[in-house]
Amino acid sequence: MLFALPWGPSINHYWRHVLKPCKPKNPGAPPYYVKLLMSEEGRMYRRNVRTSLDTYRAHAPFVTPPGARLAVHLTLCAPTRRSYDVDNHVKACLDALTHCGVWADDSLIDELRVTRGPVTSGGQVHVTITPLTVTLFEVQP
Repeated sequence: MLFALPWGPSINHYWRHVLKPCKPKNPGAPPYYVKLLMSEEGRMYRRNVRTSLDTYRAHAPFVTPPGARLAVHLTLCAPTRRSYDVDNHVKACLDALTHCGVWADDSLIDELRVTRGPVTSGGQVHVTITPLTVTLFEVQP
């Protein structure tokens, strides 16, 4: 399977921390706890990925075999020449694909390759998914 997704937020902007008030359980404990929530930018990215996948599925339906071990190649084509860490964009992309039902869980990925691509107007992530025929979990003769 080969398709393109919109450029997503870095993992630094995908989640946000919120302080929630609470009654301290121990003396000296703070009167709050930290809750981790998906940011509005993260929720919008998931919606954009769903829209992109719906467009691709309308033209060429695809499904990964249930339980199949996978190899995934991501080519990150940033919208600007600004420097970025490639690993900060991987998790948001994989989580969005899991949320959209491309695979049951991203723990099925045995091989993950990430490549920095050319600068592209608006930015894109080119995704290639290949089911593996031989995996680490199979006994070799």
